[in-house]
Amino acid sequence: MSYQVTARKWRPLVFEDVVGQSHVTSTLRNAITSNRLAHAYIFSGARGTGKTTTARILAKAINCTSPKDTNPDNECEMCKEITAGRSLDVIEIDGASNRGVEEIRNLRESVRYTPSRGKHKVYIIDEVHMLTKEAFNALLKTLEEPPEHVVFIFATTEVHKIPMTILSRCQRFDFRRISVDEIASNLREISREEGVSIDEEALLVIAKKADGALRDAQSIFDQIRSFCGNQIQAVDVLKVLNVVDQELFFRVTDLIKAQDARGGIQLVDEIVKGGYDLREFLGGLSEHLRNLLVVITTEATELVETSEPYRKRYREEAAHFRQSDILRLIRIVNELEQSIRWSAQPRFKLEAGLLQLIRLERSVQIDALLSQIDELKKKLGPGSNPGQRSVSNTPMDTGSEVRVVGPVSAGRLRSASPAFEPPPTRDAQAHHSTIGAASMDPPVAKSQSPAATQTAAALPEPMRHISAEEAYEQWQRWVGEVRKTKIGIGTILGESRLLDVIDGALHIACPDDYHVSSLKRHKEFLIDSFEKLTGFKLRIEPILHDTPKTSPSPSQPVNTSESPTAQSPSSPGNGNGSAEEHPVILALRRELGAEPVE
Repeated sequence: MSYQVTARKWRPLVFEDVVGQSHVTSTLRNAITSNRLAHAYIFSGARGTGKTTTARILAKAINCTSPKDTNPDNECEMCKEITAGRSLDVIEIDGASNRGVEEIRNLRESVRYTPSRGKHKVYIIDEVHMLTKEAFNALLKTLEEPPEHVVFIFATTEVHKIPMTILSRCQRFDFRRISVDEIASNLREISREEGVSIDEEALLVIAKKADGALRDAQSIFDQIRSFCGNQIQAVDVLKVLNVVDQELFFRVTDLIKAQDARGGIQLVDEIVKGGYDLREFLGGLSEHLRNLLVVITTEATELVETSEPYRKRYREEAAHFRQSDILRLIRIVNELEQSIRWSAQPRFKLEAGLLQLIRLERSVQIDALLSQIDELKKKLGPGSNPGQRSVSNTPMDTGSEVRVVGPVSAGRLRSASPAFEPPPTRDAQAHHSTIGAASMDPPVAKSQSPAATQTAAALPEPMRHISAEEAYEQWQRWVGEVRKTKIGIGTILGESRLLDVIDGALHIACPDDYHVSSLKRHKEFLIDSFEKLTGFKLRIEPILHDTPKTSPSPSQPVNTSESPTAQSPSSPGNGNGSAEEHPVILALRRELGAEPVE
């Protein structure tokens, strides 16, 4: 006998041998037992899941002369003819090549004739969605009221293309994708019967590559066997299929932990020289991060489709990451996978994206940070040591303003310029006067401690005052100077307008979020340019404000009701108590330009 591929040689002959479709086979067997056989069935599902195979088994089961427990015996002449494809009572039609109305008219003529040997005449139409609209219409009447001896079985991978008038006349069975474990188990059984030695890791690679299609897995098995013979190892499978080794994905997470940018560039070079598909690499990296996320979330590895040694590594690797960090990494990888599809230089995209993953800062839980700050406030109470930084005796509430004084470390800053501080109000001046008077009562020491001296030296100089009218007069000149240096920022500034000058802050009304974010990103440049032009160093506060793009004349009065202090719903004085409105968070945003991370 000539050679047969594994998919044909090991095609199931009875319902029990159909892999992963027990919900379909059980229903069909019960229908045969109870004599409730329908006149039309439609089998839908992905490729290689057993639709045509199940249709042939059903055709043999209802025509077998000596069935065994609703299964065909595959020994009678009728079963042998159907298996060999030469039965006159079981007609298989390719819907892709017989899709016209004329073929359906010929079918309507042939259904009137009774079966030659069996009990039923079975028409199996594969890829039925390829029929034309006219062909479907010609089939409607016959499909609704067929002769008693006729059974139609339709198979399709795209059931949504079939008209509802056809679907309503059929019993529909959806074939599901076959799991990795079921495919690996089937290949393991075939290997044992064929005398082939294959390790578990190789079975998992083939099963995952098949993507839920058993026929694809068996075809890959034949390909690997032709390359390796009867001794199949995982490394051979990776070489033949050019699949990215899972070790590369663990190397990526190691580079992220070590923040090794140089190693990331070398890894991309290794991937490119290895001839791997970059999109396939990113898809595997996304799955790798998903596995880490599952282990972190569930604290178990049962949902990770891999071998036991790799499951153990996932448990160890998950201890070094937080759930929020993995979610951010997955989002970046997914965006990179989409953008690399249309990129003219995919390697450059991959290098930049991988460096972004490696240099990504760890996220911080706001609630935990606030709890630590509250604990620190309790420790630095009135009874703190004299050498420590002085803390006001007045407890901090959600409506008070927080000032950041002294060196602050919050990651890489854009510049080392001191944080700006608005001039003190009258109440604050009175408060400082009271503290100064109290400190002049009996002197404790003649000289200050070194810590106090450093603290006093770290205090920024008071801001110089500028009136709103003066700022209005300098507005157009400032816009012109900014345009000379950075035309894009100058244009955005020109489309905004000066709103007010309050507490050492220049409030700029912007028409949309894009203008606000652009000006925020260039705050330091705007501060320096304004100081060079006017001699006044003010904070720049862009706000979203529905306003015309032209700036008001200097003679216009200042509308203080439009200031962000009066309108902003996120003002610390509103007392809503949310985490984002905590005075510490507001200070971090104001002084350091911090932004929330989703």
